[in-house]
Amino acid sequence: MLIRRLQLQSFRRFADVELRPQPGFNLITGDNGSGKTSLLEALHLLAHGRSFRGRVRDGLIRHDDPALSVYAEWSAGATKTQHRAGLRHSGGNWEARLDGASVAHLGELCEALAVVSFEPGSHALIDGPSEGRRRYLDWGLFHVERADRGGDFLLQWRRHARALKQRNALLRQRRAVSQLDAWEHELAQAGEALTTQREAHVARLQPHLDAMIEALLPAAGAGQLGLNPGWKRQEVSLVDALLLARDRDLVQGHTSVGPHRADLRLQLRDLPGRDGLSRGQAKLAALALLLAQASYLAMQDGHWPVLQLDDLASELDRHHQRRVLQALHASGAQVFVTGTEAPLVLRELDLPVAMFHVEHGAVTPAG
Repeated sequence: MLIRRLQLQSFRRFADVELRPQPGFNLITGDNGSGKTSLLEALHLLAHGRSFRGRVRDGLIRHDDPALSVYAEWSAGATKTQHRAGLRHSGGNWEARLDGASVAHLGELCEALAVVSFEPGSHALIDGPSEGRRRYLDWGLFHVERADRGGDFLLQWRRHARALKQRNALLRQRRAVSQLDAWEHELAQAGEALTTQREAHVARLQPHLDAMIEALLPAAGAGQLGLNPGWKRQEVSLVDALLLARDRDLVQGHTSVGPHRADLRLQLRDLPGRDGLSRGQAKLAALALLLAQASYLAMQDGHWPVLQLDDLASELDRHHQRRVLQALHASGAQVFVTGTEAPLVLRELDLPVAMFHVEHGAVTPAG
């Protein structure tokens, strides 16, 4: 996947800027606060339907402007099929188009454009709340188990989300048991199917993680992935787990067991648990997970997703920066890297790099 053009309007500090990146490495430099991260954030918004730095209304739209817009052109696959997409967001409403047609659901953009972003907060994939790890798993399943390939992940995910919402509403209202029975049956059916897909996805990610751990964090020895499904699945079915938890859930007013409580486990053989890792080790472990996902997706699609690394040099020594850059170069993916200056390791490796500089709300080619 290759981004040919990226245009932002009314996005954070940018009134109207355009970036025309190249294949391979694209280095974006600028002072702290200049807006270089915003370029990655905009592409992430277009590909994920959300920012990696908070809600759209929290400063994403340029001051005093009514809405932001992001537009991109890219090619994908062995046939280099050309695509274009645009998203306009006012903070409350959005409009989008893909290849000239209106988009009814943002999932259509997310399905068409695959972008993997690694930013300073990505260590939370290792040491943060479970929600981020569930999102990580489900993003991979969303792309791999697509409806156009015969997959039904999105169908099961939506069934589960709807049933969970209905059961929680009934719990808060203390409605009739018969209504709870019906929604628990629906929740259990969708939840069991969703969990089966998650478990299979975790198993398929393992060999890709093995390769990335060896490349990026060999001190870990090995990494083992596992899934906590959100209830004691080996002992009881989900429908029975929901029934057993019903009295407690009625008191608390929400569903306490199920796939919405699932968590991805990563055990590193020769390093301490996630609470004992240094920030640099947590970043490398998170990056290994993200690149393992990208590698698996590349195997399925025949091409790598776009890779974005914000502030690569932060908390990584030159030795590990070298390992990361070598792994990225070996992938053949298009890569966006930001920093206040060009990493010395990038120069030492003598890799071909397209350079851009951000200053005073403008993006200009450099070098």
